[in-house]
Amino acid sequence: MNHEETLHAGVCKYIAHVYPKAIFNTDLSGIRLTQGLARKVIRLRSSNAFPDIVIYEPHRGYFALFIELKAPEARLWLKDGTLSKDQHIQQQAAMMIELRSRGYCVAFAQGLEQAVMLLDWYFRFDKLDEPFPLKEI
Repeated sequence: MNHEETLHAGVCKYIAHVYPKAIFNTDLSGIRLTQGLARKVIRLRSSNAFPDIVIYEPHRGYFALFIELKAPEARLWLKDGTLSKDQHIQQQAAMMIELRSRGYCVAFAQGLEQAVMLLDWYFRFDKLDEPFPLKEI
């Protein structure tokens, strides 16, 4: 398993264990595919910038939660606090803004720890006054 695949598996395992009634799906982008299969997968979605994990559970006034997973060492944010200028990250950010405008909760999560923090924030009704736990785009 590569690092991203391991991260996806860890997040999915956490969701299944801690929130067993949650309905979710993970994208195949973290799994090593042959070039032919990768091209087929790309043709089966509206954009290559679609987030990695979708949790089909309405909470906190949102219709669902979308998570774009990044490795903890990924250079997502620049030193000045702005988002990386990387073209793919910029495309993902644009998709996230579009999804957010349609009533979805969407965020980048770097590593398992941030993903867990986001999931726990999203699902916890006992702390509705808690602010969004991650940096927003």
